[in-house]
Amino acid sequence: MTSSPYHGAAGGLPEQSALHTGRAVFTDAYAFIPKGVMTDIVTSFLPFWDRTRAWILARPMSGFSETFSQYLMETEPGGGSDRPDTHAGIQSVLFVVEGELTLSLAGTTHRLETGGYAYLPAGTDWTLRNSGTAPARYHWIRKPYVAVDGLERPEPFFTSDAAVEPIAMPGTEGRWATTRFVEPADLRHDMHVNIVTFQPGGVIPFEETHVMEHGLFVLEGKAVYRLNRDWIEVAAGDFMWLRAFCPQACYAGGPGRFRYLLYKDVNRHVGFGRVGV
Repeated sequence: MTSSPYHGAAGGLPEQSALHTGRAVFTDAYAFIPKGVMTDIVTSFLPFWDRTRAWILARPMSGFSETFSQYLMETEPGGGSDRPDTHAGIQSVLFVVEGELTLSLAGTTHRLETGGYAYLPAGTDWTLRNSGTAPARYHWIRKPYVAVDGLERPEPFFTSDAAVEPIAMPGTEGRWATTRFVEPADLRHDMHVNIVTFQPGGVIPFEETHVMEHGLFVLEGKAVYRLNRDWIEVAAGDFMWLRAFCPQACYAGGPGRFRYLLYKDVNRHVGFGRVGV
């Protein structure tokens, strides 16, 4: 198997003699989960999955981020599930960071290799197996689909990081670009899972403050990231979880490019919770 450009799970456990130097932070505005936290003892197992474990990075929490969950999955060769999700109203995105998977959907088999991306609408009947000879590691992002009367539901699709050309942000000369797997104007979709890329020296030059919730998993490189009032050093394997309106900014210091997988909720009116709207 060729080396992956993306950071996957680490696992393992520090030695008893290790000095505690962890950087994990949980605040009212954001959570920062560094790669060193993702050891064997914080994994979870899921119903109807075999030879598979998950690092659950984000889950809906009242008063924090409430729209999505994000798992970093690890499936051994031959493992997987014939009933992966027990919630019919949940849509999913899978992004493979290491290894290969075979996904079966409506009688058709799709092979997802490193960098592979799949969108699976709510109510889709799918199965997943590790078809390779080494562990497969991949992100699984889940969100309840918010249907809108008069809008058709989106169809499943399969693509890859390599197949989609990044689009540079205006005025950045390519230093800041986004790989958009879904057309932003396609209002059938109520979430986007993209890849954001900064070249060394690229920045978010202002404090983004908006209604979207975010999950950011660093795939490559390192940077200094602004989360609310704090500047935090981040690197491949780290995860950031932002509630709505948490200010954010970024400076990519190099020496290589800085890339992260980004979740955000989009294209829907604001709900009113217990009011029933």
